Amino acid sequence: MSSLIRLFRTSAEAVAAALMAAMFATFILQVLVRYTARLPWVAENMPFLQPTNFGWTLEFCLAIWVWLIFWGNSFVVRVEDHVTFDVLYVSVSPRVRRIFTIVTGLAVAIALLLSVAPTWDRLAILRLKKTATLGDLFGDWIRMRDVYMIYIVFLVAVAGRYLWQVWQALRESLGGTGDTGQTGGQA
Repeated sequence: MSSLIRLFRTSAEAVAAALMAAMFATFILQVLVRYTARLPWVAENMPFLQPTNFGWTLEFCLAIWVWLIFWGNSFVVRVEDHVTFDVLYVSVSPRVRRIFTIVTGLAVAIALLLSVAPTWDRLAILRLKKTATLGDLFGDWIRMRDVYMIYIVFLVAVAGRYLWQVWQALRESLGGTGDTGQTGGQA
């Protein structure tokens, strides 16, 4: 099981790295086009470098950024990497910590899962809306729904992570161990 989790984590990090690379390459392309298009010999000899051909780069970077943020927070960022305000949490006994973890974990997971249906309804509306410029690059099939669909993945994945923390805290409570491990009220 540990090797499967490690493989999934490495794959998720690879996807995040590919998204960063795509965003960086697009940014470099933006800079290249912006500054070379002003040179007369470039405009004459390389008409494909006209800035009007590269309007899609800004929207592409923004879409990749949205995907990178929600993908990374769903699958790459570890519990220990989050900033937490845990003054109260660390000052109580391990038993109370587990109770904090169970209560807050259930509250967050339920809230995230309850927001899936309304979010899905909102994304259903966006299936009709085309992107402003990404159609130039990908064709007419891409819609705003596709850009924001990662948010549904985020809601389900983060809810799953919190439910896993709740499960770990319940196992510790039933097992009678005093160690809270990584189940802390942080996520």
